[in-house]
Amino acid sequence: MARYTGPVCRLCRREKTKLYLKGPKCDSAKCPITIGRFPPGEHGRDRQRQPSEYSIQLREKQKVRRTYGVMGRQFAKTYGEAARQRGITGERLLQLLELRLDNVVYRAGWGSSRAQARQLVRHGHILVDGRRVDIPSYRLRPTQEISLKESSRSLAVIEFNRDIVARSAPAWLEMAPAGFSARVLNIPLREQIDLDVREQLVVELFSK
Repeated sequence: MARYTGPVCRLCRREKTKLYLKGPKCDSAKCPITIGRFPPGEHGRDRQRQPSEYSIQLREKQKVRRTYGVMGRQFAKTYGEAARQRGITGERLLQLLELRLDNVVYRAGWGSSRAQARQLVRHGHILVDGRRVDIPSYRLRPTQEISLKESSRSLAVIEFNRDIVARSAPAWLEMAPAGFSARVLNIPLREQIDLDVREQLVVELFSK
């Protein structure tokens, strides 16, 4: 399975916005965006040209893709699925990405970043309706429940994230009182997805 293995802060610098790829560091004073670092590359400091329409659309697509940690071909496949469904294509795209298992684990607060949540899924720490699922792209449906394996609840990384990472679950996700399980209540609405992107530009890019 292909995945990006380079420095993730470089991706935030390229998009000139926080993509929250580094966990607690993104909210600290060490974040390159907070410091005001220039985009990466030899000419990052000198990029003053007026961006083209295509460039603006591409940057919005890259922000969405990199935020959820999916590769280009997988993102295009998800977009194609969203385009075939009823409703606004851009919103449907974000909804499909939000319902990925690795993203829901991140939203539940068990992973400090989506990359860490993906690793928890791949290592078999997550149950869906009581059965182990180790596919990060597995798409959840309303009423389905995810939970941490009994033997995984005492992991140091889980305890650290539950105690330190201050992230409340979205309205479409119901957390159990103990915090070791969560249920998908409904398909998230656009206003319930805290992602600062213009998804219509992504639709325009794919429509060319």
